[in-house]
Amino acid sequence: MTAAESPRMRLRPGVAVTPLRAGLHLRGRDGSVTLEGSRALPALWELLADQLGHGPEDGRGGQEDLPRPRPRLDPADPRVESALAALSSQLHAHDLLAEYPAGAAEPAAWLGASTHRPGLAAAALAAARPVVAAADPAGPLATALISALERAGTRPEVFRDTGLPADRVVAVAGTPPVAVAVARTADGGFATAPAEPGRAHSDAESIAARLCPATGSAPAGTTAGAPSALTALLAGAAAQRLLCAAAGLPDPAGREEDPRLLPDRPAVLVAEARPPHASYHPWVTGPVDPTAPSPSPAGNLDEALRRIGALGDPHLGVLDAPRPGRLPQLPAALAACRTPAGPLVAGAPRADLARLTAGCRAAELHLDDGTSGPVAVGAGPGHALGRALRRAALAAADRSGPGRALSEEEWREHPQARHWWTVLTRHLELPMEMTVHRFPAEQAYLAVVRDPAAEAGTAGVSARAVEATPADAAALAALGAVTRAMAAEHGPAGAVHTVFSGAEAALATTGVEPAAWTDEGWTDRWLAGMARREPELCAALARLTGLRPEPWQPGAADLTGNGAAGPVRAAEPVRAALHACGFTVLAGWGGAR
Repeated sequence: MTAAESPRMRLRPGVAVTPLRAGLHLRGRDGSVTLEGSRALPALWELLADQLGHGPEDGRGGQEDLPRPRPRLDPADPRVESALAALSSQLHAHDLLAEYPAGAAEPAAWLGASTHRPGLAAAALAAARPVVAAADPAGPLATALISALERAGTRPEVFRDTGLPADRVVAVAGTPPVAVAVARTADGGFATAPAEPGRAHSDAESIAARLCPATGSAPAGTTAGAPSALTALLAGAAAQRLLCAAAGLPDPAGREEDPRLLPDRPAVLVAEARPPHASYHPWVTGPVDPTAPSPSPAGNLDEALRRIGALGDPHLGVLDAPRPGRLPQLPAALAACRTPAGPLVAGAPRADLARLTAGCRAAELHLDDGTSGPVAVGAGPGHALGRALRRAALAAADRSGPGRALSEEEWREHPQARHWWTVLTRHLELPMEMTVHRFPAEQAYLAVVRDPAAEAGTAGVSARAVEATPADAAALAALGAVTRAMAAEHGPAGAVHTVFSGAEAALATTGVEPAAWTDEGWTDRWLAGMARREPELCAALARLTGLRPEPWQPGAADLTGNGAAGPVRAAEPVRAALHACGFTVLAGWGGAR
């Protein structure tokens, strides 16, 4: 293409048009637009389509028959020229046009459907030189991958690599090289996210071990008669991901559009043979790079729950995802999950807050065997610190006493404290007693709900809460007693119980503006008040407990495993996954149990 030859704008392959009564609806892979307001639009569209033409190998199969008769339009008419320019700008704005290089070979149709500049992608693929490695290059998976790459116009070099498992194939392309590993397993298979070759190999090993925990790969002979459609699907997906990465195109996983995936974490295609199914899943484990910047913490509750969902992915996650399941959601909300300590039930005013509380406590229970001393996990530094300080304050109260007891009038009239105390003592008809104490010399309060019929000591304590005001502490202690009673009646036998605290309030209220007419009797307004009070409470509790915990950071041992053994080594994938999802782990601080 010379300087005088400008690129030609053409319709992207796959663009289709549907006539309307007085307009058109046009749609393509990445966008659509509806144009209305003139019965001349179908004729205008045909004139423009003839001028632009479709992408290669596309034809006009996507265009439905337009209504006839149509007005005759003169392309030289200035009004028609102006209308054509306006229509072209709409097509361009909605990604329905592609820029094809003049005087060059036509790029493959799939490139035009994937990007508005297929010429650049075709040039990148021409220099990519794919290489396929497999233990058996003539095996069904390797053959399917080679065929998929050839159909895309990129004939690969093929090598025999006896170090690879029999049911795994690795393809590499581009400069710098990018690789994708694809494998069949006993129940299906997977295709890794594009990565540098060493990472692709290590990811494949880790994913195979997670999907086939007994052997780390498919047992010999289990995939010999596997459905050819599943093999073709996996090979085609691996080829597409590899070529898109080599050409600088977006990954087909579409991490930004799928709410189950994380935009800044890899996605793995997991396929199941029975019933046939394939979908992308978040991959939050794998090697931790200690030199890489720490991931950003979750900015709000929705983002925190999305990351907890990734940590609890049923195929590739490291935790059991907290879910309400069949647990009751009134008068309070419950969520449950499995942990190393047994089933866990978390309670909160709302189901989303119960899931957040359960997810953080489940992570702590997973890490308890892998670190020395107590562990606090939060969706960010402030959240983790608030959880750690409250537990340290409870431990301090156990050692030196809770401080001066307050009169009931100092908390009873707050709407949230009154509500949860009424639910506990009247609706659930539990004969409990509440005492609220102020910590010495600090604006921090401890509320304790106790069964007066039980023996003295911790056995009779139903719930405790440390908060910034007497009413907040009383409300959360009463809520804790309510959810403990609900969990005992409706939850799994022997379940560990945990409850929402004010540390979660900031996440719950970020980006949420309570209605101006509400008071703290409304949960949103109450949470917003606790979020405002949280910084002063944390400062007071830090002075009270002397706690200054440092967040856990990945180190060399997490990459190599040197110096780790037993439960410590078992906790490393959980710690690494939490770090990758932006969670904060505070560990090794004493005196908080």
